Amino acid sequence: MSTAKFAVFVDLENAGGKESMLNNIIEKVKIRGDILLGRVYGYTDRYSNLKECLLSNTFSVVPSLRYGKNQKNNLDIQLVIDAMEVAYVNSLIDSFCIVSGDSDYMPLVGKLKSMGKHVLGISRSEAASNIFIKACNEFIFLESVAREKPAPAPSEPAHSEEGDINELIKLVKTVLQDQDEDTMYASELKDTLTRLRPDFNERNYGCATFGKLMALMDEKSEELKVWTENSSLKIALSTAESASLVLTKQNWLPAFRQQLKNFKDQGFERINPSILKSAIQGEYPNFDEHQIGFKRFSDIMKRLEKEGLLVVEMDEAHTMLLKIC
Repeated sequence: MSTAKFAVFVDLENAGGKESMLNNIIEKVKIRGDILLGRVYGYTDRYSNLKECLLSNTFSVVPSLRYGKNQKNNLDIQLVIDAMEVAYVNSLIDSFCIVSGDSDYMPLVGKLKSMGKHVLGISRSEAASNIFIKACNEFIFLESVAREKPAPAPSEPAHSEEGDINELIKLVKTVLQDQDEDTMYASELKDTLTRLRPDFNERNYGCATFGKLMALMDEKSEELKVWTENSSLKIALSTAESASLVLTKQNWLPAFRQQLKNFKDQGFERINPSILKSAIQGEYPNFDEHQIGFKRFSDIMKRLEKEGLLVVEMDEAHTMLLKIC
């Protein structure tokens, strides 16, 4: 299976300028392939906390220079010019990630697709244009990226300590959750882990081979299952634990309150209702509004509004947004 080669273009204003958010975006792209080129737009001194992340991932920056009223437009145009130059000049790059939801980028997406490039879009649901979303080959809401916290890269080699193997298991779960297929070959998983953690080595976990490390993860976690099929080692998520998590009329409100708090802590003031529903389904795969006494998901929104947890708003395109209180 060939690995996608990405160029990543980030509108910092859209991404929020947080280090954790940028790390999550980069992690999401690396799960899909190699990043050959990365560039962020609108960089100023107030984003100095991003320096380590940018340098360690070899990203370059396009500074935000204050001149005139059309500063944002200038950066948008620069992003388009840079993306088209890369598309024409660098034949190694077959995939583009654009972190912005502005509909002005729709012609760029169309041109890249006409050149046979795969386009991944990432944006806050509040700022994502339906035109831009539908134009991309694949689109991810930034809120869903934010709630999947990546496992930190170990600063020292891990010698099969319980905490270390648990962090690796969290990372493997994140990778598996992001796959189109239900299963993953051992060789594919190891290639992905190496992209995400260049210093990854199974010997750091006390295992002589990657196969033995997979067996260790299978032993330590009920959420992973490892088996051999046609002489090939495979891994997948087990649904046994998640299936046992059920929302009831007694516990649904605290669960929704916690999800809203998570989004607010990540810096999101407004989210699309579908994002909230997706987050709940991620924690409770069998969630259904009827189980907790509601006919429609919108009825749940009205109840949450009465509880003072959010305010239901409509944007200019008549799309419902939830302002988190």
